[in-house]
Parts: sequence; structure tokens; C-alpha cells
Amino acid sequence: MPISESELILNADGSIYHLGLRPGEVGDFIITVGDPDRVAMVSAYFDSIELKRQRREFVTHTGYLGKQRLSVISSGIGTDNVEIVMTELDALFNIDFNARSVEPTPTQLRFIRLGTSGSLREDLPVDSLAYSETAIGLDSLMVFYPLPQSEKERQRGQSLQKALQLPFTPYCVPASPALVRRYSAGFTASHTLTCPGFYAPQGRSLRIPLKTDNYLNIIKNQPLNNYLFGNLEMETAGYYAFARLLGHDFLSLQAIMANRVTGEFSKRPEETIRTMIETTLANL
Repeated sequence: MPISESELILNADGSIYHLGLRPGEVGDFIITVGDPDRVAMVSAYFDSIELKRQRREFVTHTGYLGKQRLSVISSGIGTDNVEIVMTELDALFNIDFNARSVEPTPTQLRFIRLGTSGSLREDLPVDSLAYSETAIGLDSLMVFYPLPQSEKERQRGQSLQKALQLPFTPYCVPASPALVRRYSAGFTASHTLTCPGFYAPQGRSLRIPLKTDNYLNIIKNQPLNNYLFGNLEMETAGYYAFARLLGHDFLSLQAIMANRVTGEFSKRPEETIRTMIETTLANL
């Protein structure tokens, strides 16, 4: 049966609902960023740009770096936006918009996230670069999806659920090994906690007290088979989960903006972000 108009929503120009993109307008190598302004920072290094498109917070530039055709797209903040970006990008390659049917042979995409993050380790200092070897999601998005998990991954989620007394089990997913081997040079390996907010879910309190006492120390000291968190952010676990569900490869790279152990924040955030971009593109 064709996918209904209410499920696969297309705009009048034939583009997909939120991203405003049509099939053929995106490369199969995709860089995601959170901040829409960071799209131009990345595409400034392209040799040529063939498309620029903005719809809501989703900005897309497609072009070439050498012989590599690639796209950079902004997601905004949080795994709710990650769901939209990953679902609609996948649809551009793996759904026939005219027939409203799934393509018989799936196209596998490669993704790299260029994000910012806060460190939970003294040896992962401000202005350093990290990659997420694995990520655990504190958001509840995967409650609604049939995400396959290994026993070790389930144990890690259950351990964190118990420590934080959560009403659901966090999910755990690793990076693509192939992308780690090829694109992680210059980045320190880290285990990442993806949080559903910037303040309390990351242990920050301004005027509202935290519900859980000693929250950051619980997270920092949550060992399971030598698994200790190295950094906090708001998207990576969602990206890794959708990559697994959809059959794509994903690697999340981060510029460390804050160190939660020392209380420092970067004095040169834009310079560090540019270093991350240049290091990544040099590895392509």
C-alpha cells in the first residue's frame, strides 16, 4: 500500500515537509551540526556549493570537497529534532516520492556530527576534541521505537536507570566502527551521555534546585565494565540509535566547550569549533 499523505508529508514543490529538500539534493555523505550558523562555517571549506536551502531551523548546503559530494545540515537542539532530520534524510534516499513506496534496495548513508559538548573528565580539557565511542540516551524517544540492543548495552542502560531512579531505561548505542577507524584521528575517545535538556538534565542549577542530589557525581562515577562517561551533550545517542534502526553509519565528533569538573568554559569557542571542522575535513 502507498504511504499516505498524512505520514509522508510533502510540500507543494515536492520537497519533504520539515527539511524542504527533494531527492537528489543531498549527498550520501552528510555532516550534521546543531547551530544553523555553523552550516556556513563548514561549507566555507567546500570547493563548490550547488545548493543552499533553509526551512525553519534546518539549513542545508550541498557541494563538493575535491571529488566528494557532501551535504551539511543543521538539526537544531535535541533528539526530537534528530528524529526529524534522520527520518526525512533517509526518506530522500529510500522512499520513492511518486509511488509513495519504500525502495526495494536501501541506500546506506554516512553521517558525521560536528557538535559541542561538556566534559566530565579533567583529562578531557576545554578546547580539546573528542569522539563518541558510545552514547547513552537519557531521553525517552527510543521508548517508541523497536531499537535492538545487545545484553551489554541493556545492562548499561539499566544500571543508569537504577542510579538515577528513572521511570524508563536509557538506551546505549556505539559509533560506526568503520567511521571511527577512518575519521577519528585527532579526537579523544569518550563515552557520551545524551541529555534531554541543557540545565537540570546536565546537572546545572540556576534558580531551580536539582531533583537528584549529587547528580553529576552519580553520572561521573557510574561504572559498568569499565564504562565511565566522558562528556555530556543533547543529540548523539539519538543519532546513533536512528543510524542503527535505518542501517546507516554515524560518528559524532565534539569540541569541548566546558569542563564540569573544573568549572571552566572556553575563552575561544569559535576557534576551537573551526579546529574541529578543519581536522574533520582533513580526514575526509
